[in-house]
Amino acid sequence: MTERNRSKSLPISVGGVTKTYGRVTALDSVDLEIESGEFMTLLGPSGSGKTTLLMVLAGFTRPDCGSVRFGDAEVVRLPPHKRDLGMVFQSYALFPHMTVAENVAFPLRLRKVGKADRLARAERALQTVQLGGYGDRRIDQLSGGQRQRVALARAIVFEPRILLMDEPLSALDKKLRELMQIELRRLHERFGMTTVYVTHDQREALTMSDRIAVIDDGAIQQLGTPRAIYDHPANRFVADFIGESTILPVTRDGADVLFAGTPLRLAGPPPPGPVSLMIRPERLQLLSGADAADASFNRFEATAESIVFQGESYLMQARLADGQLVALRGGVRHDYDAVTPAPGDRVALGVHVEDTILLPGADGAREADDG
Repeated sequence: MTERNRSKSLPISVGGVTKTYGRVTALDSVDLEIESGEFMTLLGPSGSGKTTLLMVLAGFTRPDCGSVRFGDAEVVRLPPHKRDLGMVFQSYALFPHMTVAENVAFPLRLRKVGKADRLARAERALQTVQLGGYGDRRIDQLSGGQRQRVALARAIVFEPRILLMDEPLSALDKKLRELMQIELRRLHERFGMTTVYVTHDQREALTMSDRIAVIDDGAIQQLGTPRAIYDHPANRFVADFIGESTILPVTRDGADVLFAGTPLRLAGPPPPGPVSLMIRPERLQLLSGADAADASFNRFEATAESIVFQGESYLMQARLADGQLVALRGGVRHDYDAVTPAPGDRVALGVHVEDTILLPGADGAREADDG
């Protein structure tokens, strides 16, 4: 993103924001710093607090306590229409009695922009979202994807410095949703608005974000880049929620961490206290006899239980010697039938030392001398 684009945006600072509904704590003293021009995704399951936090930023929800700053300005008491931000709702919230152009131009009308100017700017916004020439159409003449683009055009037509989006792609089919993820990212790079995006779809968050705030129980569980959160989840919840993972119990014996009595090779020192071993299915590999002495892998003996063909990949479940079930995802090759194990086959599995991740404080960990 260019410095010119960044200059159009504002940073957001959230400090100690708490919101309760009766006995339910929707937000629990949330602190969050969002950089100018950043694409920040609030990711979490239903009821985690992510939408409540977005509504606090938008001004539709007043927190019980805490601060919300856009740049140097405290906005926590400002109503939504005075925060000068763009908003794309999950339902799009388009006006059915207005044309496409009138919908897009509506924010400019509220700002007392002249009719000719606002219609010209509305057409430019429609061209930006690849709907040039659609201005005279009715909303009910548009597909779901086109309505989503109209809602986005309306949100950016007045060039806000902050853009908020509440699961705007959830109603689209899978193929269109993936195309729109790339399109939204392209528009973000073009306009440079500070963007806060809410979703429960972890793949969507990984695809689009500069950083992700993973939220559960009204608190931020982890904040970081998509790669950092995926490769090094902070806890069991993040590991389970972001991508697929198998969590295995381990023991500790002094400085060593052991699985099934064998010390694990690690890329760095393990975290203190109880830990568990996390393995991503795509990081687990089938090893051959030639790999037996390869010190770059942690090796596990197992028995293949099921193999499912999934087009570009296959998913194998295998049971380790201690009875734990693990999953392996491999790419499909032209000799797939010849090289893929059959159920009941003995297999050697390996995970690279760099991909051997220990989760702090996870369930299932125990000390070696517990018996």
